Amino acid sequence: MGTKHHSSSDLVSDNKKRRRAAFSKIDTGIEANECIKIYLVSSKDEVDSQNSFRIEPVDLNHFFEDEGKIYGYQGLKITVWLSSVSFHAYADISFESTSDGGKGITDLKTSLQDIFAENLVDVKDDFLQTFSTEQHYVKSLVSNSEGLHEDTNNGNSDRQQEEEPAHTEVFRVTGTGVGLLYSRLVPLVLLLVDGSNPIDVIDPRWEIYILVQKGQEDGCMRLLGFAAVYRFHRYPDAMRLRLGQILIIPPYQRKGYGARLLKTLNSIALSENVYDLTIEEPVDALQHVRTCIDVQRLLAFKPIHEALGPAISQLKHENLSKNRCEPPASIVEDVRKSLKINKRQFLQCWEILIYLRLDPIDKYMDNYVTIVSNRVKADVLGKEAEGAGKQLVDIPSEFDQDMSFAMFKSAGDESSGIEKEADQGNVEEQLRQLVEDRMEQIKSVVQKVSADRA
Repeated sequence: MGTKHHSSSDLVSDNKKRRRAAFSKIDTGIEANECIKIYLVSSKDEVDSQNSFRIEPVDLNHFFEDEGKIYGYQGLKITVWLSSVSFHAYADISFESTSDGGKGITDLKTSLQDIFAENLVDVKDDFLQTFSTEQHYVKSLVSNSEGLHEDTNNGNSDRQQEEEPAHTEVFRVTGTGVGLLYSRLVPLVLLLVDGSNPIDVIDPRWEIYILVQKGQEDGCMRLLGFAAVYRFHRYPDAMRLRLGQILIIPPYQRKGYGARLLKTLNSIALSENVYDLTIEEPVDALQHVRTCIDVQRLLAFKPIHEALGPAISQLKHENLSKNRCEPPASIVEDVRKSLKINKRQFLQCWEILIYLRLDPIDKYMDNYVTIVSNRVKADVLGKEAEGAGKQLVDIPSEFDQDMSFAMFKSAGDESSGIEKEADQGNVEEQLRQLVEDRMEQIKSVVQKVSADRA
């Protein structure tokens, strides 16, 4: 077979063909978390300074479609400066080049506006000016709001009162002021409150409580945090308060300000004689602070100590295989009426109160773990038992399919009941882990409460 020889013109032609046949590089995108940094700044001098307070960790990916990725940019860097004075924001965007690699080019401005909305300022100089033009923003809020004071007879000792954060005050914002304020705060809610959705500011039953630090050298006031509370009717003639969102701005966290807000809300519940105060799906850190406060209040509530006696005696002397050392119904109602602590929260505090009364705790630890385990099992398995034999069935309809269904209860042991876990050993392991987690929570609260009482 002869060898094929290529002329120079043939080589050029082949190279051109190869180039035409080559595939362009596929754009895999960059995660928003990798290219966006957010800094909280209190003056224009802090802007562009890498020593400014960075807000982290923040999950930004869920604000961007296509699995949280940004497409079409090479060398992309986005630095967002968020003012702690007026809560306006400015985004400094830089990149080497843009190209459509098959996924298009992400509209960065629109994506950032999904987070910061009208608070996002387009021109940097305009953003820098807000530090002077808006320096009295918080002060103007205070002037149009109701000042509130924590009730010193709220189950707190004099020692605890002395340790309250100094130079702070809580104000209640209602009416049209709620919407105006919340529109500035909602970016922080979206960034920092897990699983949060903006409240309906049009609903007049929402109130916002702001914690403000006074006595600044420049005469300004500083917003440290806020709580959004919903006020709703309870038949026939009572009102309830539900804490929907609470946030202490990152630089001021872990300094007692969250507890300050919660104690003020407790005082409001008492002074206005509402039915009770609840918290909507509290995260672990908030639940810890709340429980520490409530346990301290309950320790100062005299009827509690009388009610604890029989429970302690049961724990020490009786078979606790199925016993949960429940508090008497009368004390549950007394606590709700006198301290506005709802039943679910009180039962968690009740376990801790028993722990504090056991002496020595090591001698009775096995029995104590048993009652905690019994309660955990009742909370988890009891809910499944309530639904046993029930089945939800979709029904064809000419109306909205999502709104058309029926529920019926099966007779006997039909298989249509709620499906049970096949691996019983796995269920037991999960329950054991829940009990261990609960014990860790109890010990953490006990340690904090004991330290405060020392």
